[in-house]
Amino acid sequence: MKKTVLMFSIIFLGGIVEAADLSGFFNKSEAFFKKYVHDGKVAYKSIKANNVEIQSLYTDIETMNLASADEKQKKAFYANAYNLIVIYQVAKYYPLKSPLDQSGFFDKVKHKVAGEPMTLNFLEIKKLILTYKDPRIHFALACAAKSCPPLANFAFIPDTMDEQLTTRTKLALNNKDWLIVKPTEKKVLLSKIFDWYNKDFTMNGENSVIEFINKYRNAPIASNYAVGYYEYNWSLNEE
Repeated sequence: MKKTVLMFSIIFLGGIVEAADLSGFFNKSEAFFKKYVHDGKVAYKSIKANNVEIQSLYTDIETMNLASADEKQKKAFYANAYNLIVIYQVAKYYPLKSPLDQSGFFDKVKHKVAGEPMTLNFLEIKKLILTYKDPRIHFALACAAKSCPPLANFAFIPDTMDEQLTTRTKLALNNKDWLIVKPTEKKVLLSKIFDWYNKDFTMNGENSVIEFINKYRNAPIASNYAVGYYEYNWSLNEE
């Protein structure tokens, strides 16, 4: 009986330690983003000069144990992990003019995420989009380029992530410089994200990308508007 109680205590305490580690990760991430991200731009030069913080977070991402994490915790962890890995990788090779200056930045270089080796593309598509079927995630992830949705200066937190995702999506889709509406031409120019990930924005029953967009627009785009895409600016989103 004593052995059973002891075993239960160890398992229970182990779960608390894992939860505490995850909570600590969110707190550290929050402090990091607030310190180094302003108006969607990142202070890569300062991060590289003081790399202890990003290295510590990168190590947390590598070694995190998600065995006792629920789906909300995993979703928030993976979203923050993506943004932090992008920053880590840019800072590591800084100065860069673009993330594309490093070969395989998104599709070849592997990082350990909760013990599992994966590329940034795998993390984005397999761990986030396909798992949670939530296209709003595209507005939470920043790819270190000026044309990406602006990076938030806070961490995504499990209990508030749904609200955070809606807010980030609305901010992007109501930004006249990010989604360009031309009423006189009856035309709208979208980010290439809507072209590259077209199927993601209709995975929940929407008939078109515009239908998805209008769910979050203050001024809906008319159904008779022509749709085009502006050139993606891969220049570094540097402060």
